Amino acid sequence: MRKQTVLAKKKRGPAPTGIGVQVVVRMQPAPLAALDDWLAKQDDNPSRAEAIRRLVELGLTVKSAARPTAKAAARAAELAAKAIDKHADMSAPSAERESRKNRLLKGPSVFWDVRKGM
Repeated sequence: MRKQTVLAKKKRGPAPTGIGVQVVVRMQPAPLAALDDWLAKQDDNPSRAEAIRRLVELGLTVKSAARPTAKAAARAAELAAKAIDKHADMSAPSAERESRKNRLLKGPSVFWDVRKGM
């Protein structure tokens, strides 16, 4: 009897990348065009899915901007005070100059709540 050869059935679609969760993303034309532009600049010509994986990885590894410390805020206030002193009206009484300077350093009241959140 002859030895029988069994051929494996060819699977459709790309090769599996491993165990993971499928995430479907719907993109608007503008971000999709930006993604395609980014894809065109890559040397290895990745698929859209691979590009999205890479960009998510990049986004998660980038450090967020650090918030200014109290020391940096105090230094900024000191520099601002020196700049204000250079432009002060020397003909005004010293109490009036200090009042003007404090008003400028404190800033408009509409911005107070914004600064508290920092």
